[in-house]
Amino acid sequence: MGSLHNQKPEIKTGFPGAIIKPLDPEEFRRQGHLVIDFLADYYNNVDKYPVRSQVEPGYLKKRLPESAPHDAEPIEEILRDVQNDIVPGITHWQSPNYFAYFPSSGSIAGFLGEMLSTGFNVVGFNWMSSPAATELESIVMDWLGKMLELPSEFLFSGGGGGVLQGTTCEAILCTVVAARDRVLRRIGRENINKLVVYGSDQTHSALQKAAQIAGINPGNFRAVETSKSSEFGLTAEAFRAQIESDLKLGLVPLFLCATIGTTSSTAVDPLAPLCAVAKEFNVWVHVDAAYAGSACILPEYRHYLDGVENADSFSFNAHKWFLTTLDCCCLWVKDPSALVKALSTYPEYLRNRASDAKSVIDYKDWQITLSRRFRSMKLWLVLRSYGVANLRKFLRSHVKMAKNFEGLIGMDKRFEVVVPRNFATVCFRISPIEIGGNRQIVSKEEAANNLNAKLLETINESGKIYMTHAVIGGVYVMRFAVGASLTENRHVILAWKVVQEHANALLNSSS
Repeated sequence: MGSLHNQKPEIKTGFPGAIIKPLDPEEFRRQGHLVIDFLADYYNNVDKYPVRSQVEPGYLKKRLPESAPHDAEPIEEILRDVQNDIVPGITHWQSPNYFAYFPSSGSIAGFLGEMLSTGFNVVGFNWMSSPAATELESIVMDWLGKMLELPSEFLFSGGGGGVLQGTTCEAILCTVVAARDRVLRRIGRENINKLVVYGSDQTHSALQKAAQIAGINPGNFRAVETSKSSEFGLTAEAFRAQIESDLKLGLVPLFLCATIGTTSSTAVDPLAPLCAVAKEFNVWVHVDAAYAGSACILPEYRHYLDGVENADSFSFNAHKWFLTTLDCCCLWVKDPSALVKALSTYPEYLRNRASDAKSVIDYKDWQITLSRRFRSMKLWLVLRSYGVANLRKFLRSHVKMAKNFEGLIGMDKRFEVVVPRNFATVCFRISPIEIGGNRQIVSKEEAANNLNAKLLETINESGKIYMTHAVIGGVYVMRFAVGASLTENRHVILAWKVVQEHANALLNSSS
């Protein structure tokens, strides 16, 4: 590593009974420089580490003491332990060779915004607790909404509004609760067991968890089947058929989560026809664009949001593919009062003139928890530091790299792309036709699934690159998600060589 690890600085051990000043400005400056240097060295060397951590479960317990130290320890010693004990147990999401799950992109602006947010350490539950935290958030959310060309009804300037949640799981839960209470006020709370929540078999599990937490009868959760013919998007016809079936049972359709860029394959649910069906049956529509929402600031991808004007809420994760560090989920709603009515509490100790006059936003009433972080600071820095033009350039570079990877797959007849690539994630596998062995024991497809699973594990065990998998329509696929901030096309070319090398070894051994 860099300077911190090449020298042995003098360690200030202090003495027993010394009074520690937790926020001494000069000591903060000194230690802060050491931490920044440590992280800069880490990023200089991140591509040298195995991308997926190679440790065994329980490794850290063997390395660390059984109890906390009695006396203070110096930052230099702590950072050396971070390097020696913590770094080996990290899966390096910021590695340029990371192609797993979806990206968790970082940036200088995101890091520095996080530092400012953490440094101020305000708890911005209402306007009075820190006016700048509330007002900056409302301004930034309107900025971002305009970048996405969201209808004016989703913006504060048009009667709606946006809020920064931690994750999509929280955003979906808040909207499910708002939809639930809106309907129960009409039909009576005793009918909660009649409410039905809809998604597809490709919808993120966050929807099912939200339904459980919100008290929806587990038997009333619908994962409507999708198929290859619709590219695994939810069709309006299938959605309507499920609603009509539920109505015959005396149930009450409540909530649809439509997805732009599903986790397994980045499939897209067609918003316009789905919203038309939902409107007919008074169903709240939430649009989950956790991954692909970032790409929708590109004019060439904005069409995926056509129909969002008839949805009730929309969210995407700026911490995935938008250079803003975890956590930062952007949620917009057309009717903020629906959130407030479902989530508001107003104890005496929070009373103040601004809130009483309803002249301000109190974001505590837009989320599950009371306390909240100053997340808008880092999003503000990202938007200002890079601007719309550079953010679009960044996103397009990843799409281009994914296209290049797709092209490399097409040049090797042993492999196939399983589903169409919509954004910067490619789902591929070794084709069943290449599978050898005893075909009397298992079907060709099952043999292909087993071989691809084995291939992926050997690739990840090498530590050279990291990918994850999905099962789509019964087919096991490897997912190659381009999006790490440091990834360049040379890393994509290297990744394909790694895939080919391991495929060669595995196919030769199984032939």
